[in-house]
Amino acid sequence: MLPPDHRTILLAGALLGALGVALGAFGAHGLRSVLDEQRLGWWSTAVQYQLWHAVLLVAVAALPLPRLGGAALLIGLGTAIFSGTLYAMALGAARWLGAVAPLGGLLMIAGWLLLGWRAWRG
Repeated sequence: MLPPDHRTILLAGALLGALGVALGAFGAHGLRSVLDEQRLGWWSTAVQYQLWHAVLLVAVAALPLPRLGGAALLIGLGTAIFSGTLYAMALGAARWLGAVAPLGGLLMIAGWLLLGWRAWRG
C-alpha cells in the first residue's frame, strides 16, 4: 500500500491526466473549427505538457523514496500555471499571459531537479 502522501500524488497525477485527455479531445473535436492554427498550437502544447507531467506524477507516486511531496507540488503547480496560461491564451485571454507561462516552466524544471536530488540522496 502506498503511503498517504504518495496516494495524494497519485490522485493528483490521475486527475491531471484525466483532465488532459478531456482537454485534448475538446481541442481536437470542439475547437478545431473555431481556433486559428497558432491558438490550436498553444492548446496542443498545453495538453502535451499536462499529460507528460501527469504521467510523471503517477510515476513519482510509485517511487519508494521519502519526501517527494515538494517535487510533486512544484511539478503540479508548474504544470497548472504553464498549461493554464496557454489554454487561456488559446481561448482569447490577453497575450501578456504568455509572460507568465515561463514561470510554470521554471517550476516544472525545479520539480524535476528536486526529484533528481531526492533520488540521489535516497
